[in-house]
Amino acid sequence: MNLSSDKAQAATGIARTLRQHGYSAYLVGGCVRDLLLGREPADYDVSTSATPRDVIRIFPQTYAVGAQFGVVLVPVRRDTASGEPANYSIEVATFRSDGAYSDGRHPDEVQFSNDARMDVQRRDFTINGLLMDPISSEVLDFVGGRKDLAAHVLRTIGEPAQRFAEDKLRMLRAVRFAARFGYTIEDKTFSAIRELASQIHQVSRERIRDEILKMLTEGRARCAFELLDQTALLQEVLPEIKKMQGVQQPPQYHPEGDVWIHTLMLLEGLPAGCSRTLALGALLHDVGKPPTFRIAPDRIRFDQHAEVGTKMAEEICRRFRLSNDDTDQVLSLVANHMRFADVTRMKESTLKRFFRLPKFEEQLELHRLDCMSSHRDLGLYEFAREKFHALPPEQIRPVPLITGDDLIAAGYRPGPLFKELLTAVEDAQMDGSVSTKAEALELVQQKNTTRTSTD
Repeated sequence: MNLSSDKAQAATGIARTLRQHGYSAYLVGGCVRDLLLGREPADYDVSTSATPRDVIRIFPQTYAVGAQFGVVLVPVRRDTASGEPANYSIEVATFRSDGAYSDGRHPDEVQFSNDARMDVQRRDFTINGLLMDPISSEVLDFVGGRKDLAAHVLRTIGEPAQRFAEDKLRMLRAVRFAARFGYTIEDKTFSAIRELASQIHQVSRERIRDEILKMLTEGRARCAFELLDQTALLQEVLPEIKKMQGVQQPPQYHPEGDVWIHTLMLLEGLPAGCSRTLALGALLHDVGKPPTFRIAPDRIRFDQHAEVGTKMAEEICRRFRLSNDDTDQVLSLVANHMRFADVTRMKESTLKRFFRLPKFEEQLELHRLDCMSSHRDLGLYEFAREKFHALPPEQIRPVPLITGDDLIAAGYRPGPLFKELLTAVEDAQMDGSVSTKAEALELVQQKNTTRTSTD
């Protein structure tokens, strides 16, 4: 087990300091699990017999973010003369036992303890209930976590219904962990999730959103969404996705099957660490198909499904309280994913405006995933990708030949006509039919004369 990373060394140092003051202290939870699996933990947590007051006394520069629940953050400082803060902290939690969870998230009361064995009994899953002595690397397993790691099983500590009643979000976490590691959810744990799935709405939308985004970006998104469906959670958190099931598609374009299968195949192509906006775009790109499904004389059709899907995606993004910037990008992906069908026929100016979409690389990647999850013809993708990378930025977004001030100087009154004329000039500039200010002003005069003669 490798404890040489900066965060591991910082957590080890905190545990050593606590021990020097007479307290027991261990690494706990996900970091121990990951170390046993040969993975580098994202974070390290310390569990100790020291109370929050003790921890704050020993480490004065702390953040008592959850001191009432025994949780204190100890910031890590770089070893520099300035003592500039690093960008992370180590969570230090006091051994405790919990009372009832009236709100389905926080215990009504906690009782601090000196007993590490008692402390792990309150945690969620056996694989997350392991302790490690960071000095000797000895692992303390009071809950059978090592056995479940070896068997690739996800199991709650104690009775599943009680664990999920304490914090309903644990149901989503069970799905995420099982998907991430490729584990089987133990039968009683699985049954409890199905029975309690409708209670997930007691969890805040932000916490649900964060779990969904992790499922989408940890590299096992298809498995996660299949488990969401099997545990009855999908219908609760994303009913719009559930409705994709059984919605058939024209086989000549989608030989893979219905909209649900197609979407699962896109999710399967998402790599670990992909952006949240690309992941949501992949999930939602065809969300408008179920309500627009119709059987026409020639084939199955989904008229205006991109437009309908964009409105539905906006409601989902708002429901999950996604940031405005992320929402805008997700909606752009959904709204524009069908435009690639026309890229070889677009005027040069239209194609360049298409390339101006923010994060166009995500538009390209979504289209590639879309193709690989259906007909597997990448011709349009290759055409757009090569064109996009061949065009220098100044051609995609050229410096304007004229501005509104130039139109005023030429005797035109400001108004709605300005935008129309400036857009016409920019299109001509990108198509290569005008290249100088004089030519631009001549085009303006022609457009205005034509417009006046037809009014």
